[in-house]
Amino acid sequence: MAHQKYENYWKLTVEYTDIHSSKFRETLKIIIDFIDENKGGYSKELYEKLQQRVFAEFPKADLGSVRKSINQFVKLGFVNFELRSYHNNSKDFLNATSKRVRKHLFSIIFYTNASFDRSVTNQSEKREINFLIKTLEANGTLTKKEIEALMLIDIESIKEGYASKKLIDEFLNIAKGIDFKDRKYNQVGYLYNFLNKLDDIVFIKDILYFKQDAISIDDRDSTKKRVRDQYLHRLYKYQLKQESSEVFNKAVCMVEKLDYPVLIASHIKPFVSCNDREAYDVDNGILLSKNIDSLFDLGYITFDNKGIIICSQSVSGDVNIHLQQFKLNDLFLTNKRLQYLDYHRNCVFRK
Repeated sequence: MAHQKYENYWKLTVEYTDIHSSKFRETLKIIIDFIDENKGGYSKELYEKLQQRVFAEFPKADLGSVRKSINQFVKLGFVNFELRSYHNNSKDFLNATSKRVRKHLFSIIFYTNASFDRSVTNQSEKREINFLIKTLEANGTLTKKEIEALMLIDIESIKEGYASKKLIDEFLNIAKGIDFKDRKYNQVGYLYNFLNKLDDIVFIKDILYFKQDAISIDDRDSTKKRVRDQYLHRLYKYQLKQESSEVFNKAVCMVEKLDYPVLIASHIKPFVSCNDREAYDVDNGILLSKNIDSLFDLGYITFDNKGIIICSQSVSGDVNIHLQQFKLNDLFLTNKRLQYLDYHRNCVFRK
């Protein structure tokens, strides 16, 4: 039984561990360009042609290492089975202009689409990282030894989608009995490496936690009509906080520039109207005080393309005068955010 559990561990093998490195990004670009050129078609001959293209750019000792460098992007979630498609955020990852944005996009891709059993030639719908994060949500913390125990669990047999403390303890004993960490040191190390790259979680003394951002950003549920994925929403809130901190040196309201004890991660295009990508797109958000958020969320105010507040005719004159001293800082007016603001002006704002 112990041998069987050992053979069924989460098999994460990668060629490059630095998501910001030129080799990581340029290899991914070669693969994505190849998929686009061949319109998602697949054959053994096409796969061999891709291997030769990657080898020409980054020579390896053998083609086995080349295949490993391609398959890592399938395992990590950037690319899908048989090179037929890629994650919606993969090109955004390549075009990211900062490590912060790249890390955020990696967090989404890795959480939503990573499958360690998947490869170019092998399909798998296992979502090990999704399972791990939901286990963290259910248990509050995970030690490194508990994470190693998770790597022995057949997640397809767990209907709840996460591991209970009782189940983790069972596999802790199995991991200890087969010296799992020592025997699979590299795979364990790869997993820790990529977990350290995820937004809003952190290792402190070998214990994995969610970062405590709930104090400064309201964790309200803005709608009952759509089920919110809690981790993706955490990433969304965390990125708005980071973006505000980069401009003002601390997380403050992006309009009033005040350090309120509670700030709202406010959607520009309402959450209920969003598709899956829009719902957690940081450009579809503004970090606001409760007062500003209430007016914005209900359509009583909006912003023009220069960040100036536009008030509805329903807003009283004194409130209008008060609001004119504020604006949304130019640094937050990205091209994508301007598109969302255009939607807000036309579909949410009460003219």
